[in-house]
Order: sequence, then C-alpha cells, then structure tokens
Amino acid sequence: MSERVVLVGYGPVGARLIEGLLPAVRDGRVNLTVIGAETHDVYNRVLLAEYAVGRADREGLDMGDRLVAEEAGVRFVLGMTVVGVDRDRQVVRLHDGIRVPYDRLVLATGARANVPTLAGLERAQRHRAARPANPAELDRGAAPLPRGVVALRDLADAEHVRAAVSAGQRIVVLGAGVLGMELALAAAEAGAEVVVAYHSAAPMNRTLDENGGRVLAAAATAVGVEMMHHARAESIVQRYDDHGQAWFDGLICADGKVLAGDLLVLSCGVAARTEVASIAGLATSTGVLVDGASRSWTDPHVFAIGDCAHVADPADAGEDGRVPGGPSGLVGPGWRQADRLAALLTAGDGSAAASASPALVAGAAASVAPVPVERPGVVMLKAEGIDVVAGGAVDADPFAPVHAAACHAPQVTLWADPARGAYVKLVTVDGVLTGFVSVGMPRTGAELTLLFERGSELPADRSSLLRLDAPDAGMAVVADPFAADATVCWCNGVSAGAIRDAVAAGEPTVACVKASTRAGTGCGGCVGRISELLAREVVPA
Repeated sequence: MSERVVLVGYGPVGARLIEGLLPAVRDGRVNLTVIGAETHDVYNRVLLAEYAVGRADREGLDMGDRLVAEEAGVRFVLGMTVVGVDRDRQVVRLHDGIRVPYDRLVLATGARANVPTLAGLERAQRHRAARPANPAELDRGAAPLPRGVVALRDLADAEHVRAAVSAGQRIVVLGAGVLGMELALAAAEAGAEVVVAYHSAAPMNRTLDENGGRVLAAAATAVGVEMMHHARAESIVQRYDDHGQAWFDGLICADGKVLAGDLLVLSCGVAARTEVASIAGLATSTGVLVDGASRSWTDPHVFAIGDCAHVADPADAGEDGRVPGGPSGLVGPGWRQADRLAALLTAGDGSAAASASPALVAGAAASVAPVPVERPGVVMLKAEGIDVVAGGAVDADPFAPVHAAACHAPQVTLWADPARGAYVKLVTVDGVLTGFVSVGMPRTGAELTLLFERGSELPADRSSLLRLDAPDAGMAVVADPFAADATVCWCNGVSAGAIRDAVAAGEPTVACVKASTRAGTGCGGCVGRISELLAREVVPA
C-alpha cells in the first residue's frame, strides 16, 4: 500500500523534495499531493532581483518540471491555502473546505518578508499569533502594503520593481543586507536612481565587520547609490493621484530627513511561515522545531524543511523554553534537508522511524536524529565591479589584549586601502582561518574562500595573500581555486572536479553544467566561476 505524503509549499525546497520522491511515486510506493498558495509553477526567488532589474528573463527563474511530475503521478493543488490540520485524523483542510488525508505531512512553507513597524504600514504587519478568518490574511496583515511599497518576495513585487527600473524612477531601499545591496547596485547600474537607508553604521553588518562595510558603502556611493547610514526610519509619506489613490512618496527618518522616492523596497529580513504549524499545534520557535531528520519535535508524522524549519536538538532547549539557532535562510541547507528527507521516505524508513519515535511532548526527549553539521557558509555579493566575500565569525577585535596563557585565542590581521576600495580582515585560531572579510580584492577573496572551506592554515607571511591582487602578481596562487575538491557551487555543493567530469562527458556550456550537476541553479553567484572553469577546460578545436 502506498504512503500518502502531503507537501505544503511549492517553492525551490519543496520542488527538490518532489524530485527526490519521483522514483517512489512512479513505482507506487508514495502517493504525493503538493499544495501551493501561488498559482505559478515553482520559480527561483533568490534570482527575483536579477529579473527585477532586467538581467534575467522570466523563463530563467523557472525550476523543476511540473509536467514530468504530474505524468509520474504527483497531484498538484495550486492557488490553495491550508487553514487547518487535524493531526489525530491526519487530515489537512484547505480554505475551500476540501480535506486531504496524509500519512506523512511535510511543511515547506518558506518565509515571508518582515514588515517594519513604520507609521503608515501598521495594517500591513502580520502578527504571528493572529488567526484570521480570511485565508488570504494568513500571509499578510489586515491590509496589503500601500501602493508603491514592495518586499520583493514574489513575481508581483518583481514586476513593480522592474517597471520602476525601466522608467528610471527613484527607488528607496530600506535595509542594507546582502539582498538589499545587490538590488540597489543592480538597479543603479540599470539606470534607476537609488538610495539605501539602514540603521547601522555600515551596510551588511550581519556579514561584514564595520570597516569592511564602510569600504563597501564607499564603493556603492562611487557607482551612484546614495547610502544613508544611521537612518532610523519612522514613517512613510503618501501622495494622492488624480483618482484619489494613495501612493508612497517618501520615507521619514527619526532626524526629520525625508527620503523622497517613487518606490519603497523593504529589505528588512524574513520570518518563517509557521502559521500552518501553529494551527496544527506543533512546537515552534523561530521556525517549526524539527530534529536532524526534519521530523517535528511534536509529531513524528510531520516534517519541515527549508526556510520554515528550525533544526535543533530538543536537549538544547533552555529552561526558559528558548531554543538556540533558527532557520538558515539559505537555499543550500534547505536542498540538503529535502534530499535527506526524500531518502528517508523512499527507503521505507519513514513509517518505521515514525512509529519507533514517540511524540515529543512538552520538550520531553525521545530518540531523535542528530542535527547535521553544516559546512561553514560563505557570502558573496553579486554586483558588477564590486567584489565582496566573507565567511565565518568576523567580529573579533584586532586590538583586544591577548594573554600569554590564553589557548586558542583568535588572532586578527587587517589590511586596508579605503581610498582604492580595498580591505581584508583575517581571523585565525592556531593559524587556521576561522573568519574573513575581503572587499575589492577578488583574487585574495577567492583564495581565502578556498582556505576557509578547507580549514587550512594560512601562510606564515599573511601579506603573500595580498599580493595576489597586485598588478604584477601573475597567476601564482597559494592554492589552486579550481582544484578537484574545491567547491564551485556552494548552494549545491558541486566541486570543480564534478564540473570537469560533466565537461568530459560532453557538457561544455554553463546551461549543460547546470542541467547535469545543478551548479549555478541556486543563488547564481557561482556562474562566473563556472564560466571561468569552462574557459580553462574547453580548448578550441
């Protein structure tokens, strides 16, 4: 008898799970139903900014193949919202009253953009504890965002930004994280007038140290982006058109400054969509609490993956009920969760593992899968002519006193040339690189990425790394950035060796490499490195 699996959420992580379950669907072991709130087929949200500024076409966002899945026997229910889950009867209830039974329920509901507490946006804020009667309000507040305000989380938002960029309008970006900076730089390059407002002293403050962020801000200013640091936004100003409709007209800051604009893009982080889990009475923290096998702490028949999943060990919960960590917010870990869960469900272990694992009630411990150790992440800013890469913990104070008796104390090396837009910070423990920032130093950044990934010791002469970007450096490097084991695609964990194997099998283009290895199908930040590797490997006839 086939196992009924219901997947709630049809985003990139959900699509990866579908792909992994297809063999079991085809041979009748799994009966899969996919419920999605959007009517669109799955698309890559990470690349929405690329589409919004005209760098990618609509087809370039598509992921997965729904027709192939349907032919295999997958049932898709799109444009529907889950408004109830009866875990005793194992039934999901949709907003039109239809009930879908399940043996295993998988939540891949993703995350939504945070709406800041600004005057003028109050009704658009979504309160997690609210239980609205209208299913459309599960994903927003009592009212939509005002006209001229978007969060760039879906295709409709991207179309608004695309229109503003095409018209050369003034765009105000609130928030200077990675996505906000990528959008601002790309929109400015495409001809829009852009101002970025952020509360911190420097942009990307969760990824870079303050000095690295200030060098990035100077580089952004040099290419036409207006950077407004320490800008505490308080409210929005609206104007009225000839039809009496209100539109965004400006952002008011605490010091009274008004940042006028035609479009406000909110880039203030995201929060996991946990409403379905809350409706079901599942344990949640910053996401749906699951163990290393993506199984709910509360119900062994329920799983969560992707941006809605908070992977943690129940033993780590504090006495106050707080659980450390949270959803990763990156597509790579979500894909790996989907792969592991597909293997679990298709191996016939889903039922056995579930029945062998009692529910975890009120934090009581049971046999749970250990939390997998994710490899340290590296953040790369996708921007033309501005090279920024960072990884690990970079907040160590370079001038903190180091006691002779201190073991394994971090050591910090700094090099800066702000006038030329270059900055490097290295954090090492016992000579091994544990964190780094590289701005305006592309070859040094590539070298540090490789050393960080391998957990390698730095050369005794740290300055040798800086010489990689010198005009007379030639091609000498400390380590080969395209060695067989060097990671090229971080989202999918694809090595240079795997790409070379694809090329040897007759895959000499980026498109073919994407199809055969999945490299470049996540955030897109590795496409340039794939092209460089192909240029080295493919010798013209």
